[in-house]
Amino acid sequence: MSDKKQNKDNNANKKSNLSSYWFYAILIVFLVGVNMIMGFVSKPKEITMLAFEEIARNNDIKKVEVVNKDVVYIYLKPESLSNYSDINIDNKFSNSLSQNTPQYKMQLGSVDYFLERVRDLQKEGIVIDPKYTTKVNWVGTLLSWMLPLLLFVGIWLFIMRRVSGGAGGPGAQIFNIGKSRATLFDSNAKVQITFEDVAGLDEAKEEVMEIVDFLKNPKKYTALGGKIPKGVILIGPPGTGKTLLAKAVAGEADVPFFSISGSDFVEMFVGVGASRVRDLFKQAREKAPCIVFIDEIDAIGRARGRGAIQGGNDERENTLNQLLVEMDGFSTDKGVILMAATNRADVLDSALMRPGRFDRQIGIDRPDLKEREAIFKVHLKGIKVVDDLDAQVLAEMTPGFAGADIANVCNEAALVAARKDKKAVDMSDFNFALDRVIGGVEKKNKFISPREKEIIAYHEAGHALCGWYLEHASPLVKVTIVPRGIGTLGYAQYLPKDEYITRTEQMLDRICMTFGGRAAEKIIFDKISTGAQNDLDQVTKMAYSMIAVYGMNKAVGNVSFYGLSQDQFNKPYSEATASMIDEEVRKMVDAQYVRAQNLLKEHEEKLHLLAQELLEKEVLVKTDLVELIGPRPWPTEDPLKVLKEEVKKHEEKTENNTSEEPETTSTAI
Repeated sequence: MSDKKQNKDNNANKKSNLSSYWFYAILIVFLVGVNMIMGFVSKPKEITMLAFEEIARNNDIKKVEVVNKDVVYIYLKPESLSNYSDINIDNKFSNSLSQNTPQYKMQLGSVDYFLERVRDLQKEGIVIDPKYTTKVNWVGTLLSWMLPLLLFVGIWLFIMRRVSGGAGGPGAQIFNIGKSRATLFDSNAKVQITFEDVAGLDEAKEEVMEIVDFLKNPKKYTALGGKIPKGVILIGPPGTGKTLLAKAVAGEADVPFFSISGSDFVEMFVGVGASRVRDLFKQAREKAPCIVFIDEIDAIGRARGRGAIQGGNDERENTLNQLLVEMDGFSTDKGVILMAATNRADVLDSALMRPGRFDRQIGIDRPDLKEREAIFKVHLKGIKVVDDLDAQVLAEMTPGFAGADIANVCNEAALVAARKDKKAVDMSDFNFALDRVIGGVEKKNKFISPREKEIIAYHEAGHALCGWYLEHASPLVKVTIVPRGIGTLGYAQYLPKDEYITRTEQMLDRICMTFGGRAAEKIIFDKISTGAQNDLDQVTKMAYSMIAVYGMNKAVGNVSFYGLSQDQFNKPYSEATASMIDEEVRKMVDAQYVRAQNLLKEHEEKLHLLAQELLEKEVLVKTDLVELIGPRPWPTEDPLKVLKEEVKKHEEKTENNTSEEPETTSTAI
């Protein structure tokens, strides 16, 4: 019913706007038409002075009218109209008008000359008494200034509509440019997403569910003197579910929910952003209790004074200042709670993040194995899958994937199955979707010469072989030389563990494994190619991070320049330290490159075997490598099995410790 009512109101507004536009259009057409008709009906034929004198001598002139001392209008006697064939009196309409309209006109070059000729005619006994009048064409004059004005106003309105975001949304009208553009979700427009649709964010859901519960049962908290936080900010990488969690809050809370983006406050006009902030909080107070959600708040919440630019930056700071004032101005007993989301918490202003404004900061990280499994189960509900499809296996195959990545994989798998006319999505479709998401679209028609294909095969075989014999390298899943995506001629896919800390030897093994492709090219062909560009980029970033960020170098020491070295003009260290960092990076990179070459030379026969098998099959999986070169020399357990056991132990420990007192001290890593 609410949707029908809303559509009815929208149609009524459209009709009222349409009728007003039609009224103005008809009025303009009427004025123009009247001017044209009058001009057509009263348009006499222009004659010369000699013709005028001839008509006067024939005694056919009824009266002569001199208008504005510029034009002479000549009226003929009714009985003389038939004597002049150049006058159109064929119809009754023209004949009736001819009694009061002139038949001829004559332009005056000089009034004195005209009067002199009239006197000459009067001397001949011809009675002519010119009448002098002044006339103004009000319709023509009105149109002459009204049409340019209307054109100017129309262009102005068009520009203002475009600047204010289009004619359809709030704030589109020129007089509403300072109004808030927030979307209101209430009982008439309720969000259908609930907490059941949000998986893998259990801790974050508990935090926001408390806010929803406060809005539903405020006396439960205020009776003990507690105060609900004024503001809650969701912080996390892109695609982890911040906006989805806010939508779930809107769906669960039986209160009005205002949703707006941080960029909606940014305008080219001075004062518009601050005006929209004031209007937003004014509406929120009127609708209290309610929730205000600002997505991507870093668009207006950047730290003041950082990278100051004259003009637009001042306007952004004014908007932020107004937001800070408004957040201090409303109290939680009114039931107005501000929620925000950002993936760039490091650039936000400290005044915005202090207690009293955003009291509670909820971190949302990429999901672990258990959370990925829960997310897969949510997305698989809307997809027809085979009965034996295991969400846990899919979670194991997607380490590091965020919620948006998992949704994309499920959608791609469904599209692949539909393209193959399948009745249900199976594991092969998910494998194909993972290859597409990770490596890109397969280039089936891309022609690669046999020489280049051989170089690619040895390059990827070098990666796979180094990863196979390095203890701390991630387990290999697949290696292929099928070109995919943009510039991807082949890739090796690994299954990294869900780890939160990385040791020095692990990072060195990763650098060595990344060098495996270029090292193989150097050993086999004694030449290098541009195919290692992406590898070199990863190696450089890892090496500089180890030395300048994580303090994993004895010469540089236990120092970290993370976040301090972004300014290219003001480095936080001296030139000597910069040279030392560069030198240590070069030493580390060269050592791992030599290590990769020595490893491949030691297993050169297996390198040839893998490369030839790749040239033949184009795709090799872990079982193929076990058959070709034997199992890995590191007798460790299956990492997935170990991970499952660790997750199970963690769950049991969490259940057992729910009633224990929390520790008073903690150490953050």
